[in-house]
Amino acid sequence: MSIITEAQLRQFQRPFKKGLQESLIEYRNQEKYLKTTIFLSHKHNELEFLANTVELLKSLNTNIYVDWLDEGMPKNTSGETAKRIKKKIVECDKFILLATEAAISSKWCNWELGLGDAAKFDKNIAIFPIRKEGQTFTGSEYFQIYPSIQYENGLTKYFNGNYIPEGYYVERYNNDNTKSIEPLGLWLFK
Repeated sequence: MSIITEAQLRQFQRPFKKGLQESLIEYRNQEKYLKTTIFLSHKHNELEFLANTVELLKSLNTNIYVDWLDEGMPKNTSGETAKRIKKKIVECDKFILLATEAAISSKWCNWELGLGDAAKFDKNIAIFPIRKEGQTFTGSEYFQIYPSIQYENGLTKYFNGNYIPEGYYVERYNNDNTKSIEPLGLWLFK
């Protein structure tokens, strides 16, 4: 299993005839039943990562909540903004932090992670670490307690000798310090 690189995430890049905002609003207004809702915490100025992650999650038939597209958000950041974010984290089925280097440094992202921890730990929260090519991920040590979304290239074997199929998985450490994985699509709908 490996942390996803920026290049791997770019495979979900779609040429938008519409902007990201219009695409998400249109997608949000489509059929909402039987879709898992995800609060997607991210650094606001990292639109490329956000757009590619949204495409990956949309391909798995989910609804994605992005705070700056919320028409109920105050125009100026305030305590009301924080209250609204808290409410949405609780309402959404899953919480995912798009953990780039900039997001790790963001006060807002870390605050949202704390709220996600309280509302979703440990079955409905995941860190989605993204690293630059040629670099290791230098996430905060406390990220290790959270399940993380990882990429499997199809070359690793299970303990029984069978190959793990290529794809995205949620990886977690169990109480006995063993590691378990499940396909991202399955985790999203549990």
